[in-house]
Amino acid sequence: MISERLRRVILHELNVPDIELRDDMLATEVPGWDSLTHVSVLAAVEKEFGIRFAGLEIMRLKNLGDLQKLVAKKTGTG
Repeated sequence: MISERLRRVILHELNVPDIELRDDMLATEVPGWDSLTHVSVLAAVEKEFGIRFAGLEIMRLKNLGDLQKLVAKKTGTG
């Protein structure tokens, strides 16, 4: 399940209204998330959680659930 904190960061960075984000959602299914905003969303997540993503980690992300798991792993909450 996508945490409320991660959901807020994503929606704020994309400047979209309050929408449901599901684990199985692809970035392309989130309104406003495209190749140009991808970097800014991930940078905002890194800043919010005080973590850094490696390029290979980013390339392995398949959906929002994978992003949530990676954040949890890097913050020690998962």
